Amino acid sequence: MKFESLLRIAGNEPLFETGLLLAGDVDAADLRRQLSRWVNAGKLVQLRRGLYALAPPYRKLEPHPFVLSNQLARPSYVSLQSALAYHGLIPEAVPVTTAVTSGRPGRHTTPLGDCLYRHLGRALLTGYTREEVAPGQLALLATPEKALLDLVYLTPGGDSAGYLDGLRLQGLERLDRARLHALTAASRKPKLARAARRVLQMARAEAEEYRDL
Repeated sequence: MKFESLLRIAGNEPLFETGLLLAGDVDAADLRRQLSRWVNAGKLVQLRRGLYALAPPYRKLEPHPFVLSNQLARPSYVSLQSALAYHGLIPEAVPVTTAVTSGRPGRHTTPLGDCLYRHLGRALLTGYTREEVAPGQLALLATPEKALLDLVYLTPGGDSAGYLDGLRLQGLERLDRARLHALTAASRKPKLARAARRVLQMARAEAEEYRDL
């Protein structure tokens, strides 16, 4: 395969996997050798085995960190602090993309960014949607309610008033109470039920504070 052919196939993709290039009469071993040569020449960036991005100046789309996170570990979805910041529930930007996975936890460090994964059992790997996080780029992302519950579940003492206050939660009117109750009930985790009650109390207090202004 010539590099011009690769650009025609993958030039409009923020990331691509080797499988995208294997259609038709393509020798897989030869393709892998060619990809390795392009990486060494600085034309491609290898992110993990079989996953690549075009290097500048060939790259047309800058891969969104959430798309990168989804692709580096499967199954996974962006959650915890990254999702809370995206939804506007915590004030701080998060330099590392945080996600949950039913696979092995760990951290992936790549030239395009760092991604941290926490383990959740498959029964709890729910409560996410596919969202357009950048023009033409879709990522699996926890809803605000699930991102908060995931963080509580994975944090020792995460249901305590002190911990929840320390998160400096804001914009709690964005929470869907029915969804929060449904996710909590489905989890069957008393810790999450306690946290949900406290968060709803915080939401009511926030609403009353705004009414008094």
